[in-house]
Amino acid sequence: MKIKKEKVLIIGGSGFIGHNLAIKLCKDYDVSVVDSFDVNNIKSFKSKISNNQNSFYIKILNERIKLLKESNVKIYNQDARNYKKISKLVDKINPNYFFHLAAVAHANVSNKNPFSTFDNSVRTLENSLDASRSLKKLKRFFYLSSSMLYGQFKKTTVNENTICEPLGIYGALKFAGEKMVIGYNQVFKTPYTIIRPSALYGERCVSRRVIQIFIESALKDEPVLVNGNGKEKLDFTYIGDLINGMIKMMKSNKSKNQIFNLTYGKSRSILELINILKIYFPKLKIKTIKRDKLMPIRGTLSMKKAKNLVNFSSEYNLERGMKKMINWYRQKDNEKYFISKNQK
Repeated sequence: MKIKKEKVLIIGGSGFIGHNLAIKLCKDYDVSVVDSFDVNNIKSFKSKISNNQNSFYIKILNERIKLLKESNVKIYNQDARNYKKISKLVDKINPNYFFHLAAVAHANVSNKNPFSTFDNSVRTLENSLDASRSLKKLKRFFYLSSSMLYGQFKKTTVNENTICEPLGIYGALKFAGEKMVIGYNQVFKTPYTIIRPSALYGERCVSRRVIQIFIESALKDEPVLVNGNGKEKLDFTYIGDLINGMIKMMKSNKSKNQIFNLTYGKSRSILELINILKIYFPKLKIKTIKRDKLMPIRGTLSMKKAKNLVNFSSEYNLERGMKKMINWYRQKDNEKYFISKNQK
């Protein structure tokens, strides 16, 4: 007798986090992803002026879709801002686990276009939460928040009980999102888990996060742009650790109605990151630029709660994660995905 798999729905499922999560879950769960393929995705990149970098990102995004299809993940092309259609789709899928990942994924973009950020981050979340009210078999609603809602770190390490004082649009809306999720639990008993990642990096990312930018600049023999003096620290988190942690929380009842930091658990300076990069690119060029005042000073996010409640510890320190990511880039370089300056 074939055992019926539990169902997982991922809103924003073709994004950086979403497609990695879907691929990892597909062996044990019936996985569906919903995405408009617009925000920081295939449609938006195709509408931009063509260049080598843009062409590379389009290839990466097509690879995400290919991997999802090869993993037999169900893909629904639907804009989560449309309440009627998303509600109908949620009822049709009837998931046991609901992951809301749809969002504008970059603080700088959020500050420049707050309406679009609200529309694609908060409105989509409201639709997901309201649609989940009808789900009788829902075991958990997952919301991906951010370390940005802590604002300026007053200590070198923060934990989940640290008072949040977000700086800028992105952090403020992530904080609002958390309150919305908790509010739905208070009123409708929607079971939730909130996750706060930090400084994500990994293969098939197109969000222009710091490690991605540094590696691509090095490959093109362009200067790495350092904001400020380089002593600022971030809790860099490899995508594989984030996904494994999310799944561990998904399988544990102890994570129900809880907020978790989910990072490596030790911050490293930009200068340390550059020194690692120099191992692979000895002739690396560096250029210092003025620091963005709307980017909060951060540090380490404590992982004690994740360790104590669900027995999760991250495996990829910065050296190990960087090696894995750079090897991936060099493989793509050899496959002519990404044309480095030296190969032109």
